[in-house]
Amino acid sequence: MEKNKSDFIPILLGSDFNAYGMARSFYKMTGKKVKAFAEKELAPTRFTKIVDLELIPGFAEDPVFFETMRKIMKRYEGRPEKLLLLGMGDGYAELIAKHKDDLSKVFVCPYVDYELLRQLNNKERFYQICDEFDLPYPQTRIITKADYESSKKIEEPFEYPVALKPTNSVEWLDIHFEGRKKAFRIKSRAEFDEIVGKIYDNGYTSDLILQDFVPGDDSNMRVLNAYVDQYHHVKMMCLGHPLLEDVAPSAIGNYVAILPEYNSIIYKTIQDFLEKIKFTGYANFDLKYDSRDQTFKLFEMNLRQGRSSFFVTLNGYNLAKWVVDDYVTGELKNKPTVYANRAEDTHQLWLGVPIKVFKKYARNNRDKLTALKLIKQKRYGMTAFDKKDMNLKRFALLTWMNHNYVKNFDRYFEENKG
Repeated sequence: MEKNKSDFIPILLGSDFNAYGMARSFYKMTGKKVKAFAEKELAPTRFTKIVDLELIPGFAEDPVFFETMRKIMKRYEGRPEKLLLLGMGDGYAELIAKHKDDLSKVFVCPYVDYELLRQLNNKERFYQICDEFDLPYPQTRIITKADYESSKKIEEPFEYPVALKPTNSVEWLDIHFEGRKKAFRIKSRAEFDEIVGKIYDNGYTSDLILQDFVPGDDSNMRVLNAYVDQYHHVKMMCLGHPLLEDVAPSAIGNYVAILPEYNSIIYKTIQDFLEKIKFTGYANFDLKYDSRDQTFKLFEMNLRQGRSSFFVTLNGYNLAKWVVDDYVTGELKNKPTVYANRAEDTHQLWLGVPIKVFKKYARNNRDKLTALKLIKQKRYGMTAFDKKDMNLKRFALLTWMNHNYVKNFDRYFEENKG
């Protein structure tokens, strides 16, 4: 019997919101439970009928990762279906790229080569690449561990407040101390010295990025998701306008409300960049509008889907379909690039917090009024809340998670706004 060229099995690495969002996107296509492997079971993929999660202690790092993947390869080798291997976090994406040559003997691995991934994943090197391709980003100064250990006072060239964040997001996952955040907005020299000291005294070894703080609230942010096919052609771009970000210290920078937006200038700029560097697979960009020079400043690039990327599927551009059409059916090659969100009558608001949190804390402006109108029309959705995948335990868990969002915003919003 001739093999159906549309047969495929998605295999996800991770158990976070991104994993559930991608599993939900695949389930929407196939109606089949999606296999996932992870080191830990996180809340979004608990008590669900659409994710078959297998937990492996130590799986997030080598040597356990590759030793385990060899066993998984033996489990799947010889299967007639195309096996799509997708990492849901920076660490898993990096590990797939690192072992791409071996993993590709069994799996489809839609990732750039390891050397390029390491350059793009490292924020310091990424900003150097931005210079090469004339991509605007905030004024930046690199701080090294040697700078901290030197007897000289670290030069701080920008006016306060300033932004401070690690260059190595993978190493940062293993650093823990009181007051740790994904990124810091620092308001004084004393606070700067204290935070840099805590970071390096608690084991971080890579560089830090100190940046001029681009003024404005969360509604000045933009998030762009893209898919680039195996021939290095951008096939889908979907821009979102975040209206609110998480305020919990461990989650600062995570979007919790996104309105669809169309911007041809951003689309062209990012498409040109991705195609010039011969990118492959999913990419996710964070930008912020700088009113001082009327430009969108690029903050970072993720070589994977973003935490909020179910926003793309919600708005009619199923995030899973692109990789299937690229590597399984081959239909994507001759299709034109899709620039999403041109038709406002199809827009859906993506939320990561309860509606009452959005109403209370999102900045009052025209875009919020648009979002409230979509809510009134029931044109909104959340990654983890799927009526077709609900049971008593999952409902209780998600209700508890939303309760924590309410508490965190009440506690941290005034501290982090501005």
